Order: sequence, then structure tokens, then C-alpha cells
Amino acid sequence: MRLITMTAIAALALTTAACTKNKKAEDMPPPVDAPATSSAAPADTSVATSDVTPGSQADLVASAGSDRVLFEYDSFELTGEARGILTRQAEWLQKYPSVAFTVEGHADERGTREYNLALGDRRANATKNFLAAQGVAATRLRTISYGKERPEVQGSDESGYAQNRRAVSVVSGAAS
Repeated sequence: MRLITMTAIAALALTTAACTKNKKAEDMPPPVDAPATSSAAPADTSVATSDVTPGSQADLVASAGSDRVLFEYDSFELTGEARGILTRQAEWLQKYPSVAFTVEGHADERGTREYNLALGDRRANATKNFLAAQGVAATRLRTISYGKERPEVQGSDESGYAQNRRAVSVVSGAAS
């Protein structure tokens, strides 16, 4: 219980820090346990793997490189890049056989609600099927479609649309 509380506090601190605006990196003091860096060298902003709880969402992102894959317009076909990310996600899942996943399917705002829910479902299932083909037990994988209801970014331009056409792998607890 103490580990969960400490993890929650750390996550809250990171979220708060990420939301802070109008502060330049050079105005921020160095971390307490890290030596000061010179202004000539950029600071390392990557998360150290020792700071990540094994089997967590952050561990998935650190190990697989991403918890999401993107799709082309009006498509649920996995791109080469998506297959690479999902292969790494499958390898991660093999390391944690008690972890279950929910694959969320999403679409951009174009099209009807019903159409986008169906497209999000096809994207989530394409992702689930790929992971299962990599040896992940299908019983550990659940899918849900949000269609266009939960955009990653706001905006009605191609850049925003591209980020909203996605499937996101979410660590959802212990496999049943």
C-alpha cells in the first residue's frame, strides 16, 4: 500500500511539473540527486528505468517506445511503424504474464459518431489481433472503441487528425 501511495504522489508531482508554464529550463534548479549541468549541454529528460515501476504503464512506454500506434485516414491497417511498436509491446507483455491490457480504438472527428465508433473498434481489434499473433494470450486483451469522443488533441487540421487516429494500449491490471 505504501508503494502505491508513493507512486501516486510521484505521478502527481510529475503531472504538476509537466503542467507548469512560463519557466525556462535554465531557470529551474537541477534535481537534488543530480549534479548541475552546464548551460552548454542539454539536460537528459528521459525517465530512468529505475524510476519506473515494473509492469506499469510508464514501464510499457519506456520499454516499447510508445503505448499507441497511429493509423492512416479511414484505415485500420497497421503500418510498418505500428507493427514495430506492437512487436515491442508484445515482448513487454511476455515479460509480465499477469498484466492485462485494454486496447482503446480512436478516430478523428470526421464522420458520424456511429462510423467512428465502428472504425475505432476495427483499429482496437487489429491491434489486439496483432498482439495475439505475437503470442500474447487473447484472454489478457480487451478492446473498447471511443470513436471520436476522446481526441488526443483538439483542432480540425491534418496534424490533429493524425494524432487522433490511434489505438492506445493501456495496462488495466491483472489478467484473469
